[in-house]
Amino acid sequence: MGAQSNAPVIIKRKKVVAAGGHHGGAWKVAYADFVTAMMAFFLLMWLLNATTEKQRKGLADYFSPTVPMARVSGGGDGAFGGNSVFSEESMSNDGAGATNLRPTEADKASGESTGESDQSMKKVEEALFGTSGESLVSENAKKHILTRVTDEGLIVEIFDIEGDPLFYENTAEPTPLLQEITAMLSEVFGLVNNSVAINAHTRAYPLVIAKNPVWDLSSARADKVRKLMKSDKLAPERIQRVSGYADRKPAVQNPMAVRNNRLELILLRSDQDSRQ
Repeated sequence: MGAQSNAPVIIKRKKVVAAGGHHGGAWKVAYADFVTAMMAFFLLMWLLNATTEKQRKGLADYFSPTVPMARVSGGGDGAFGGNSVFSEESMSNDGAGATNLRPTEADKASGESTGESDQSMKKVEEALFGTSGESLVSENAKKHILTRVTDEGLIVEIFDIEGDPLFYENTAEPTPLLQEITAMLSEVFGLVNNSVAINAHTRAYPLVIAKNPVWDLSSARADKVRKLMKSDKLAPERIQRVSGYADRKPAVQNPMAVRNNRLELILLRSDQDSRQ
């Protein structure tokens, strides 16, 4: 009995490692994939909103495979019904893309009308600057004219040059220079059937003046150009809108610069006509 009481006592300790700390890292990978996908989605939405039709087509061409295939209609039956999102006015409908040989008026994308509008605008630019023959614009008038093509249409911008204005100072009375230009533009616009919009902009005036004339002046100048174009035999029904923008959209950094005194005569695309 005494010998047993003197036996060593052995205590066995078992080390247990708890796994309740981080529970693994798989959720982090899934979360990172989700955030990356959302960022890519919002970048795509921004890109579609911030680019023009031509730029979107350029991006589509860059990423398209070299195997020949239809550019606009994919033939699928998904949400866009076979239409590419790069097709102008693409809707979730029945797959009638711009390459459809017999689309309906309601369903067809505007590929054909866009092509016709582009041809019309090219014809006008050639007549203005003589790229395919003799220009209808005098050398002095050319210095006052810029053209650019936008989603809205062909914009013919006419602007003041220091010492050579379009209107007499602070009035809506046109100078001989502007009368020459509007007569020429009425003749050139007669080459096509597109509707026309007229915008007028003015330079900013000092804030200390009692009555700021910019709104009345820009509106009066836009309407004066309308009357000039009408007297030069531009059909009145072709003019869709006449707008005065005052000094709200300066063309150059200095808002009081004479370069901000300008007119925009826009040959509207056919699809823009239908949205007026």
